[in-house]
Amino acid sequence: MERDWLTVGWKMLLVRGAIGIVFGIVAIVWPISTAIALALLWGIWALVDGIGSIAQAFQPESRGSRLWLIVLGVIALLAAFFAITSPGMAAKTLTWILGIWLIIRGVFELFGAFSSRQVMPRWLLVLSAALSILLGVLFVANPGAGAVGIAVLLGVTALIWGVTLIAVGLSVRRELSGPAHTSPSPA
Repeated sequence: MERDWLTVGWKMLLVRGAIGIVFGIVAIVWPISTAIALALLWGIWALVDGIGSIAQAFQPESRGSRLWLIVLGVIALLAAFFAITSPGMAAKTLTWILGIWLIIRGVFELFGAFSSRQVMPRWLLVLSAALSILLGVLFVANPGAGAVGIAVLLGVTALIWGVTLIAVGLSVRRELSGPAHTSPSPA
């Protein structure tokens, strides 16, 4: 029997699934804390990215782009400081920015649905545009609730993936343990 990544690690699939379920439940039960934790993690990432950009600016091979790397690094450090010192506000701000992006994306999708000459179901693009605009308006109108909504959506997604990974892990385990023994059924 050929082994692939699923058959080698069915136990790891179960572990990953269990972690996904736990994370999903935590994110759903405590969405505000989840949103704040995600903003804090983003702040830590921005801090590392900012330091990395500034360090890269002083490498010999970065001659032409030093100023650009330093500017990007300073912006990342300012964003990191904001996210780490005020993660709740950072979560709201990021949700607000996401809302603006969704509105702009929706407008472009809507424009594309009616200006494209390609054969496609326009209604799908119009539906996608409408959903993007609606979500964007909701996020911009109330970024706090939007951040909580994102945390809950992330939790539901993690929960679904967790259950899926466990099901796949159990299926692979059953497959590896040999053919299932079934008793003959009466006709």
